[in-house]
Formats: sequence, C-alpha cells, structure tokens
Amino acid sequence: MTTTTEQSIALLLLIISQLPGIGPSRARALVNRFGPTPALLEADYDALRQIPGVGETIARETAERLASPAWRQKAGETAAEQLARAELLRATVVTILDPAYPPLLKEIYDPPLLLFVRGNPDALRLPSLAVVGTRKATAYGKQATEFICREMAGNGYAIFSGLAYGIDMMAHRAAVESDGVTVAVLGCGIDRIYTDPAGRLWPRILERGAIVSEEWIGIKPEPGNFPRRNRLISGLTQGTLIVESDIKGGSMITAACALEQNREVFAIPGSIFSAASRGANFLIQQNQARPVFSAGDILAELDPSRNPAMKQTGAPEPLALNIEESCIVEALQSGAMHIDLIADKTGLTIDALLVHLFELELKRVVEQEPGQIFRKRTQRST
Repeated sequence: MTTTTEQSIALLLLIISQLPGIGPSRARALVNRFGPTPALLEADYDALRQIPGVGETIARETAERLASPAWRQKAGETAAEQLARAELLRATVVTILDPAYPPLLKEIYDPPLLLFVRGNPDALRLPSLAVVGTRKATAYGKQATEFICREMAGNGYAIFSGLAYGIDMMAHRAAVESDGVTVAVLGCGIDRIYTDPAGRLWPRILERGAIVSEEWIGIKPEPGNFPRRNRLISGLTQGTLIVESDIKGGSMITAACALEQNREVFAIPGSIFSAASRGANFLIQQNQARPVFSAGDILAELDPSRNPAMKQTGAPEPLALNIEESCIVEALQSGAMHIDLIADKTGLTIDALLVHLFELELKRVVEQEPGQIFRKRTQRST
C-alpha cells in the first residue's frame, strides 16, 4: 500500500506521542525544531536539551528511547496499528500539520497533535456551537435544547456535543432531524460509542457530521479522559451553550474551558427551584454567560451580520392523528395529568394508552414527566 505524506506524518506523530513526558506542547516544539521528518527520531541528547520546555531529564530519557531499536520498533508497530484500525473504521487521522485540522482548535493553549475522525472532517471547520448539559435532563431542558438546536442547525451551524445521555443526545438528535450537521466529541476511542450501542443515533451523525476524539482507537471511557474531552468541545466551537447543569459537573468544566479559550458562553435560564438549572443560573448571575431565549440571541453574538436574515422555521405543519390520539390530545388541553386520569377521560385502557402515548411522543405532540405524568408539548414559534 502506498503511504501518503499525511500518513507518514501521522505515523511519526503517533510514535513521538508514546514518549514519556512528551505532551502536545513539547511534541510541537520537537516538530518545530526537527521538522515532521524521520530526522526527528534521530535527535540526540545535546539537540533535545536545547529545545525550550524540554529539560535535561526528559531530554536524556527521550534520547535513550529514540536510540533504542527495540523501543522504536515497538512504537512504530503500535503507531501503524492505529492507522490500520482507523482505516478499518473508514476514519481519518488529522494531524495538527494537516490543512484539514480545525483552525479554531489551533488557537487553544494545548491543542492535540492528532484527531481521530469518523465521518466528514470538513464538519469540524463549519460555523459551530457547542451544546452541553446534564445527563438527568428535565422535560424543560430537552425542549429548550431541541428548540435552540433546530434553529441553529437551520441557520447553518454545526452542533457539537459529547454524545452523553440527556442534553447531549437531544442536541445531536435535534440537529440530525433538522437535516443539519452535528459532531460528537468522545472521551474514548472513536470505536467505543458506549452511550448508543444499538446505533439509533450515531450512524445518522456520520451521514453528514462526524465523531471525533483525541484518544487512541480502543481507549475506554475512563473518568480522566473527560476533562480533556470537554476542552475539545469548547475549543472546536465559536461558543458554548449550557442548557442544564448543577453547580458542579462536566458542563461547568466545559464552560470554564470556553472562558479560558476566550470563547462565548451562553446559558438557558431555569427555575430557581431546580437543581438542574443551578449551574446555568450561576453563570448568568456571575456575568460569565449570556442568557439565551432563542437562537437569535446566540447569532447576535457569533455572527451579528447574519442575525437580521436569520431563517425562520415557522409553525410546523399539523400532524395527522388517529381518533384515539386526538382524544388524548384533547384531554391534555387542560394541562399535565397522570395516566390514570387520562384513561378516565378518554375511556382507553392503560395498555392502549401506553401505545398511543408513545406514538404521540415520537410525533413530538406529547411529552412525559416523572411519575407517568404526560403533558401536551408547547409549540414555540420564532
């Protein structure tokens, strides 16, 4: 098989990534000094210790490993295995020296040397918004996420999130169902999509968007990976929207990363009585996030020139409902109610109700709250 220049550079960077003590910043310093060529692997102690940020201890240990045929052979085999696994997944290894590397990501303090990308790498270069939030999303949070993401996708913005349960999943789903682009940023290898094992969502993400990670293929979703993942979500995008989050959590880490990276932070206000909204409300209170009520609020900051021409989604076309579904919707006109009360009002059995309510949820006419309580969805217009 013919090896391209990009593959040769990826192989080299995968090799030096295995050097102890050589993180992304030191690796970039090595590449700047020796170039992305095999000459880098011939660097000796005297040359290495002259590089800013590489002290005597790391220079000595690095020189010893580079001079070891056994270490170089093993590191080369491991790197080649990663490229082979990427090929099997039809994935792309995008290096920081590649023109396809996301320009926004290059601006952060510690951009990764490589990204493993399944799907369309060009999706990483589109106008973009990160949307993150709690795994224990409320009905309000899910509806707000869908409302904002559909508008942003309709205005040409790629939606980035972490493919976690709750708000993340809703953000991705809203984007794909609006025929938009969405990118899932993982804290594990791109082959380990543990939150969607049945493949209900991630294949649709790959149709127009991408699944991306800096973690090597095969890496499990360890807790220590996720703070690094969070900085990628914010670093890849122009702004970050916090939908629902408690005071502590991954979403708040992502917001902190966005602020450090000098990116815009937005938050959806929530009830003062809801733990799920404490983080978002806190960010707004501290003037660290702009309150958001529609996609227009976000576009006004990210792209003011486009905001006046913001595409309007308009009211959805009426859905065709059967007789039983229409009776259920009519019963819910007065407000949320328990399934037993719905049964009394409609005359339907509980078993039949569960089937019809599930269909109405899929049609986005009804939403369920904890305790088998159902309500008619509120339709917001732009």
